Amino acid sequence: MTVLVTGGTGYIGSHTCIELLNANHDIVVLDNLSNSNRVVLERMEKIAQTKITFENADLRDHAALEQVFKKHKISAVIHFAGLKSVNESISEPIDYYDNNISGTIILCKVMQKFSVKKFIFSSSAVVYGNPETVPIKEDFPLSTSNPYGQSKLMTEQILNDIFISDNSWQIALLRYFNPVGAHKSGLIGEAPGGTPNNLMPYISQVAVGKLDKLHVFGGDYDTPDGTCIRDFIHVVDLAKGHVKALNYFEQNKNKDVLTLNLGTGIGYSVLELINTFQKVTDHNIAYDIVARRPGDIVISYASPELAEKTISWKAEENLEDMCRDTWRWQSQNPSGYEAT
Repeated sequence: MTVLVTGGTGYIGSHTCIELLNANHDIVVLDNLSNSNRVVLERMEKIAQTKITFENADLRDHAALEQVFKKHKISAVIHFAGLKSVNESISEPIDYYDNNISGTIILCKVMQKFSVKKFIFSSSAVVYGNPETVPIKEDFPLSTSNPYGQSKLMTEQILNDIFISDNSWQIALLRYFNPVGAHKSGLIGEAPGGTPNNLMPYISQVAVGKLDKLHVFGGDYDTPDGTCIRDFIHVVDLAKGHVKALNYFEQNKNKDVLTLNLGTGIGYSVLELINTFQKVTDHNIAYDIVARRPGDIVISYASPELAEKTISWKAEENLEDMCRDTWRWQSQNPSGYEAT
């Protein structure tokens, strides 16, 4: 099967490409490189020991996208391409709706024209808003409080409506919790531009000396150590979930849109993550506990049982593995891909 991977040089996209190749799928990577680096492609080829087909294009360029589908016999699409910063989405909402929603609509139009109807969407646990209870199940109420989250939720609705109109589509909405870690080769990993928005790359950049110290937002929450709790999942486990969803498509006809949480089902606090990272890497992480950040959810972790039951997927890597692989990547690439 030839899979088009949009945003395939990004953090999760690149790791998913490797797992697709490991599963003997052919891939076409499409990316406009606005949030990634062409070096990622070279690293992926080194890991996979094969040449990877790459198309430099923007999803909003309808004509360019049609040329990609004419040129390659695409069987399925895994859609990662999009902007992903919550804070940036609040200040630049038009860009987020344009990129994340308009791009997806054009992609679906072109897929429809070329009768490509297998679609896996990179969604997020952000669509659950502030859940009343945990663990979070797929049938929980949905809500968001920022344009990034809205773009995910609105895209989910669009894809549900497409399936209602034509149930020959096979659509999976994979809701990620908190991806961390890196490929065990140390060749690809998370390389955020500027100051990281996410906790793990911030910790690893403090460890490597790129940043001075970490700010922990809030130490007085109603949790065992006073800090927020999250479900951290290894990016390679996450990538394997996409391959499992693709396998499911090949073996089953969807009766509905496949909506699944990809998480470990285990909640770790911010301080637990810091302490585990220090233990695994033998590096001290300087941090200050500062005031709570408005809008932060206190406790969020997945109920991953439906993914195990439906597509036979379960996270395998533990928190120590996540920290160890993050540090291998960060220590070998202290400036990410910039220095290469």
